[in-house]
Formats: sequence, structure tokens, C-alpha cells
Amino acid sequence: MKKGTLVLIIIIGLVVLLGGCGCGKYNTLVKSDETVKNAWNNVQSDYQRRADLIPNLVNTVKGEANFEKSTLESVIQARASATQIKVDPNDLTPEKVKEFQAAQGQLSQALGRLLAVSEAYPNLRANDAFRKLQDQLEGTENRIKVARNDFNKAVQAYNVDVRTFPTNIFAGMMGFKVKEGFAAEAGSDKAPDVQF
Repeated sequence: MKKGTLVLIIIIGLVVLLGGCGCGKYNTLVKSDETVKNAWNNVQSDYQRRADLIPNLVNTVKGEANFEKSTLESVIQARASATQIKVDPNDLTPEKVKEFQAAQGQLSQALGRLLAVSEAYPNLRANDAFRKLQDQLEGTENRIKVARNDFNKAVQAYNVDVRTFPTNIFAGMMGFKVKEGFAAEAGSDKAPDVQF
């Protein structure tokens, strides 16, 4: 066998070997990316559930109590702002995730104020519809927390795939980039100040 033929066989063998590894790594990255997208869709679904409950909560509060108008208006405004921000799962940039998180954080704060202020209205607290809505909202907040945690786990697994050698070589060539998950909002380590 000639030296040139042997070199050609070795080169072809390396190309086939690297191509096979590349296909396997590419498929792994696609699966991880799809898992992240699915987890993001679950996060958005739970936030949408919360947004759908809010008009019922506000209407119940309006009907039951001569409630503080500014509190209701802040909830309505925060809900409108939060539902306007949509993030495409194919374009999960850190900036867009932070913008989405900030809008949802404002809504969470407004809801917290609404529920805290409602304590001053005994008729409202005794209202079955309000209690049921409050329970549903609490359950939804728990769902959101679980969905965000699942999203962060999916992002972590994806990022490990993207950054691990030798997959990182294929990831860079094929356009897979590190994604950012949810982080605690600034000031969330301090308890809210509720005053009546």
C-alpha cells in the first residue's frame, strides 16, 4: 500500500469518526435545547394562568369592598404590563428573560399589596369567592415557582452540554449558545413592608 493511499484512508477515517461524533453531539444539543424551550413554555403557561385569575380577583374585591382605588389600579396596570411581554422560546436572550422577569416581579408585588391590604376588610376576607380566588392564586404562585425551577434545571443541563468538551467545539460551530435562567430579583432578600 502506498503512503498516499494510507494517508487518505486515515483522513477519511478521521472525517467519518468526527462526523459521527458531531452528529451525536448535535442531536444531544437539539434535545437539550428543546427541553429548555418546553420548560420556558411551561413557565409562560403558569404566568398566563395567574394573569387570567387576576381580573376575577379584582372584580371580586371591587364588588365586596370600598377598596383602595390605587391598589386595584396598580394590580390592573401591572397585569397589563406583564401580559404584553412575550419571549419567544427560540430567542431566550438574557435581556429578554430579565425584562420578562421584571414585569412579572412588578405584578407579584402589586398582588402582594392587594392581598396584604385586603386584610383590613373583614367582609372581603369572609367572602367565599375571594377566598377561593386567593387559594387559586397561591396555588398558581407555587406552580410558577416549580415551573421556574424546572426551567432553570433544563437551562443548567443545556449549558453543561454546550460548555463541555468536546461538545463545546460542535456547539460553537452550530450556533448553540449558553442560555440564562431565572435569578432572584434585586431586593428579594428583604421582606416586604406592609402597612395599614
